[in-house]
Amino acid sequence: MNAVPNVKLNNGVEIPQLGFGVFQIKAEETRAATLEALKVGYRHIDTAEMYGNEREVAEGIRDSGIARADVFVTSKLNNGFHAHDKALTAFDRSLEAMKFDYLDLFLIHWPLPGVGDFVETWQALEEISRSGRVRAIGVSNFQAHHIERLAAETTVIPAVNQIEIHPYFTQDDLRAFDREHGIATEAWSPIAQGQVLDDPTIVPIAERLSRTPAQVTLRWHIQRGEIVFPKSTTPKRIAENFALFDFELTDEDMAAITALHRNGRRGPNPDEFNWIP
Repeated sequence: MNAVPNVKLNNGVEIPQLGFGVFQIKAEETRAATLEALKVGYRHIDTAEMYGNEREVAEGIRDSGIARADVFVTSKLNNGFHAHDKALTAFDRSLEAMKFDYLDLFLIHWPLPGVGDFVETWQALEEISRSGRVRAIGVSNFQAHHIERLAAETTVIPAVNQIEIHPYFTQDDLRAFDREHGIATEAWSPIAQGQVLDDPTIVPIAERLSRTPAQVTLRWHIQRGEIVFPKSTTPKRIAENFALFDFELTDEDMAAITALHRNGRRGPNPDEFNWIP
């Protein structure tokens, strides 16, 4: 089993740098995928109420026989529950669905600037944190100005900012902002929804190293210091995505992949996205 390094968050909690994501995995496939990931060696699972598979993630963890304390579990607040009391209730609902006493990390999924006040939402997460039912709290898809407002109006700095990052959208300015403020950066859509897999810069690097383009891209994230959680339901790919710690990219490889940036955001713009399911 490859050793996955931990990242120490700003409150001292440690999170495995490589995790397993379950976004867009159907609920009926999630338990088996989670079990397979844990069998391979993953000890970090990233889910969300919006994904509709929290319950199945928890079933996979329980059925694996691995102690709950040995698996880092993240979930996220759904967009329809940003009001203070609704956020508290939504967190309780996630714990109930998973039959857990606590979560390791809980995130505001989107800032939703046109819907409500994400500061009020964050204050609810601060209350949850004080209750001891979550080990760390953070945000997802927050821009620098959103975090600056939290810093000005609340007391807890987010431990994590989970944002879209891949070679076509490197987010270097926001990563630098997070780093300056002691916030760990997590990367979602790390392979640009598969679009980097035939990239003419990445493919030759993969061939030279006898690795897949996905492995090379995920290794690029790891060497940049990002926390990353690829997802798959295929056992072979789940294993491949975990095998990232017995090779390294050169400085030239890293620079070449980073140079692919083209401001190619694939997901919504957080300053404009106000969707509520």
